[in-house]
Amino acid sequence: MNPSGRQTSRLLCLLCLGMWVFIPAGLAALPQEQLVDRILAVVDDDPILQSDLDQLVALDPNALRQGESPKDRDQRLLEDLVERRLRFHEVERYGFGDVPQGMVDEQLAQMEADYPSPESFEAQLSKIGLSREDLARRIQRDLAVLTYVDELLGARVFVGLEEIQKHYDTVLLPELRERNLEIPELDEVREQIREVLRQERLNQELGRWTEELRSKADVLIYLDRPDRPLPPVVAETE
Repeated sequence: MNPSGRQTSRLLCLLCLGMWVFIPAGLAALPQEQLVDRILAVVDDDPILQSDLDQLVALDPNALRQGESPKDRDQRLLEDLVERRLRFHEVERYGFGDVPQGMVDEQLAQMEADYPSPESFEAQLSKIGLSREDLARRIQRDLAVLTYVDELLGARVFVGLEEIQKHYDTVLLPELRERNLEIPELDEVREQIREVLRQERLNQELGRWTEELRSKADVLIYLDRPDRPLPPVVAETE
């Protein structure tokens, strides 16, 4: 590499570390860099951007929980984005990317139903720089993970009759009595209880699987380093 090339590479490296640099006179004619986003985390060389977090917050009216500060919300949601990325990387390795379009459309319709009109939904997407197609791809990725999890981890989940009876006696009946509601026979609610317990077990397996993936991955988090500037994402401008 010639001296000019080495100098340019060093400049870009320093920019990625968030450091201030002085541009030598000989490089003044090069295209200038403009900050367009910031990297909040990197999962196996796959960056999670500030815009990813901003879009997640903008599309969820309940993103900020009661008593939670915006900083705590951002940290929680970033952890969620990291875990999503870990799971999708694993699913992608096994080729579980195909999801029926009808499932994606149904999820899109449910999200759109939270807005006063389709036009207001489209306006919100435009405001945060997210196209309907981009959102559909994100939904497709999440659904692919859910399908994979159900097939991979679902086989490990078994709910026996004794567990159903115990849930009926110790959880459902006391709750219904406290609320003065009609108490159904066990046969009437057996399958509903089975599904509730199955989902609880599946979530536990999902948590263990995600922890295992994270232990093997290279994850860098920048949001929780207030003493260091976030690495920028830059683009050349003429």
